[in-house]
Parts: sequence; C-alpha cells; structure tokens
Amino acid sequence: MIVKECMTKAVELGTPEMTLHEAAKKMRDGDFGVLPIQKNDRLVGMLTDRDIAIRCVAEGGDYRNINVGEVMTERVLYCFEDQTLDEVAQNLGENQVRRLPVVNREKRLVGILSLCDLAHAHLNPKQLESTVNSITTQSHSKSNNEFMY
Repeated sequence: MIVKECMTKAVELGTPEMTLHEAAKKMRDGDFGVLPIQKNDRLVGMLTDRDIAIRCVAEGGDYRNINVGEVMTERVLYCFEDQTLDEVAQNLGENQVRRLPVVNREKRLVGILSLCDLAHAHLNPKQLESTVNSITTQSHSKSNNEFMY
C-alpha cells in the first residue's frame, strides 16, 4: 500500500506570522496536535502543541504576542504520496517522529500521515511495532531543541 491510500487529506495550514494564540485556537478547533507552517506556498516549519507548551508557555511567554515563527520547528521532514507504507514507517522510526507531512513530487502538501493512519491501514504488525519502539525508546535521548511532530 502507498501513502496516499491511507493519509489524512484534510490539512489545515498556518503561517509564521500568525500568533501562537491564533494557531492554538486553530489546532483546538480542528482537534489536531500539529500544524504545518507555510510561507510563499512552501512548508517552512511544523508547530506542535508541545512546541507551544515547552517553547512558549513554560518559558513564560505571552502566547498572544509571540508569532509561530519564533517557536515552530524549522526542520521539516516529509514523505511522498507515492512511497510505500513500509518505507515511510521505517523513516518515522529512524527520525523519531509520529507524523509526517505528505507531499507530491512537486513538493506541494497533499496530506499528513500519522502512526494512527499506519495502524488503520493494517501495516505489517511487526513493522508497526518496530516503528513505535524506535520512536518511543529513542525519544528520550532528544535534546530540548528538537521536538517530535
């Protein structure tokens, strides 16, 4: 099975200029924990609920006056819509991420792929277990500046 057959297609986007308050409301209303950030029709970052909590709230920041660009994760990992699930599952584990933006070959965002999507797609159970184990056992070694999305 390939990514586009099981990814979540409806994706909300944010911008680096929007406030964390605006982004958090969008995430709350859409019931999702990650917001891809775009500028000039390109992905430039990812904002997670954890980014907001750790990089703003825990530091005493004013979420109403801090822009997304100040706390988002700038390193954007992604997968292609025509990749196999086994291939992407391995990449999730190696990179210790739970979700990946999905792009087409022109690198335009077309969806999000999560561990939940992989489980619902009936990914090989051994591959899914291996991916989850890689993410959870290695996540404890991440530095404070690298957050999973």
